Amino acid sequence: MRIEELRVGDELSYSGEFLIMRDAAQKRLKEMLEEGKKLPVSLDGAIIFYAGPAKPTKDSFGAIGPTTSNRMDSFLEMLFMKGVLATVGKGKRSKQAVSLCKEYGRVYFLAPSGAAAALAGRISDMTTLAFDDLGTEAIFKVHVKDFPLYVAIDSLGNDVFISE
Repeated sequence: MRIEELRVGDELSYSGEFLIMRDAAQKRLKEMLEEGKKLPVSLDGAIIFYAGPAKPTKDSFGAIGPTTSNRMDSFLEMLFMKGVLATVGKGKRSKQAVSLCKEYGRVYFLAPSGAAAALAGRISDMTTLAFDDLGTEAIFKVHVKDFPLYVAIDSLGNDVFISE
């Protein structure tokens, strides 16, 4: 998958790695950077999935669905500056987020909403990487297979939510 070749409306089935994080983890990363501290995870080349996984059971990874992405927009430039290639979530992003995708040549994907149990079936492995004290808002690494994604904002700044 080459980020710069993807266009709004493209659908793909992704197999690879996501870092899962939400508001609290991103806030903590920002604070660490402001304090000159080393981050506990590398974001270079990462795809960030905005989600809060339900606690796994013995037989499955529970449920994992996208969360509303525009709450994360204030952290987006920080992520891109640290090398994040794409973000995954649900819903429309701010004009600032669209501009940042264009400026940094990054992509925003939509993941199916309301299908958290089915999406959990696409996970083959999940590990807590940082901020375990945040519970479901910790940073997780997951490996997924055939995870459905839809390009909502492409690297040219085209936005599926804006019709011209």
